[in-house]
Amino acid sequence: MPMGMPTPYATRKYCTTRNKSAADASRVSFLSLVSPHVQWRCARCPRTRNIPELHPFTMPRSNDKHRIIKHYDVLSPYYRSLWGEHLHHGYWIRGDESKEKAQLQLIEHLARLAKVKPGSDILDIGCGFGASGLYLAKKHNAAVTGITISPVQAETAAKAAAREQLDAKFLLMDAEAMHFQKQFDLLWSVESISHYQRREEFFASAAKLLKPGGLFAITDWFKKENLTPMETRKFIHPIEKGMLVELQNMHDYERFLISNGLQIMHREILNENCAKTWDLCLDIISDKAFWALAVKLGADFVSYLKAFQAMRAGFASGNFVYGLFVARAASSANAGSNA
Repeated sequence: MPMGMPTPYATRKYCTTRNKSAADASRVSFLSLVSPHVQWRCARCPRTRNIPELHPFTMPRSNDKHRIIKHYDVLSPYYRSLWGEHLHHGYWIRGDESKEKAQLQLIEHLARLAKVKPGSDILDIGCGFGASGLYLAKKHNAAVTGITISPVQAETAAKAAAREQLDAKFLLMDAEAMHFQKQFDLLWSVESISHYQRREEFFASAAKLLKPGGLFAITDWFKKENLTPMETRKFIHPIEKGMLVELQNMHDYERFLISNGLQIMHREILNENCAKTWDLCLDIISDKAFWALAVKLGADFVSYLKAFQAMRAGFASGNFVYGLFVARAASSANAGSNA
């Protein structure tokens, strides 16, 4: 132990023997949950770091798939009351647009960069309630297939497509286990990839679903590169816990895209245009009645609401990044020449 480092509190008080009693284990577990300082020490103490009960690092990952499914299935009605039909950031151009207008402007900004045109065959990966796909089908006459792991979202989106008689279908499918017998002109992914656990495998699978010359359009949540441990704890961990994500930096995605034969056509940081999203969300949840409802709905929803402040702080500090990519698959001729 480095000079000057105090003896770990949890170790000094509770680790006098290797065989811990159930009461001691429970007591240390409680301390580690309420104190990040003790949590850090329990994970590093030789006598406690391999005892799951003594620290919470063995809890499911923030982006555990089963938690995400349950989260979206149970909380979908409340998400819609917060966000509306579009479960993503807004993109402000003038600054005085409504949240709903700004959300449509984000879709249009990405659609323009992705060269969406009539007849484009689009796969919307992580489609939510299907609002983006329905918009692209209606406004741009695109043919849209959307996938989500939430049965509630898939059913909601499918009913909306049938009601509006649009060329759009929505499937219950895991984005980390996609299976299609066709390729697409465009893969569309808005704020979903950060939920996935096997991102490198996802990008490899997704690249195979693109037609030659097809485009992959992405917006997602990232962390700034080279964060200090303090910045990570202060700005990133609360976001990951509340939003059920694990954040990477933009260079990670760039590497995944390039390693799978895609060329980066556009890379953009949208913080300046999108930060207002969280000012509006914090206004919405300032009502105490909303928090009373959140407590009834459970810890995940409370953590989700608490993360709103962390999101705004992350934007303000620059430690959280809202990024965009458009990447292109090789054309048939280029693919042949590279073989």
